[in-house]
Amino acid sequence: MTDKILATNRKAYHDYQIEETYETGVALTGTEIKSVRAGSVNLRDSYAQVKNGELWLMNVHIAPYEPASRQNVDPYRDRKLLMHRKEILRLFGRVMEKGLTLVPLKMYLKKNRAKLEIGLARGKRQYDKREAIGKRDAAREMDRAIKTRGRG
Repeated sequence: MTDKILATNRKAYHDYQIEETYETGVALTGTEIKSVRAGSVNLRDSYAQVKNGELWLMNVHIAPYEPASRQNVDPYRDRKLLMHRKEILRLFGRVMEKGLTLVPLKMYLKKNRAKLEIGLARGKRQYDKREAIGKRDAAREMDRAIKTRGRG
């Protein structure tokens, strides 16, 4: 059974070096899950944080669900992530290391439940980003050269 990917955070792969990924559940209200199923989610500039032994998703925009205008909640509210306590404590220990952060990578439906893939990430320096862009461009040029050579 394939998961239906609702939103990806492509900027995270550009700005961070992802070391590990984890799957978490997301606690949502009724109108939020309807909006998520419609694909109205924006993960850009969002992050996860450990507060009081719980994992929270911050700064994610889930658009209000139009048919239920009265029951809608704040689109940017903090949302609780569902994970085992041992895993949260292990993540908290890793985040305390220098330069690590928790970044949402993608939101998807798995068995009709909203799941979030978060990554333990280290921020890239500007020269790392340029190097990654250079490698991608070089690979693209090689692919083009191979394709044009095969035609001739």
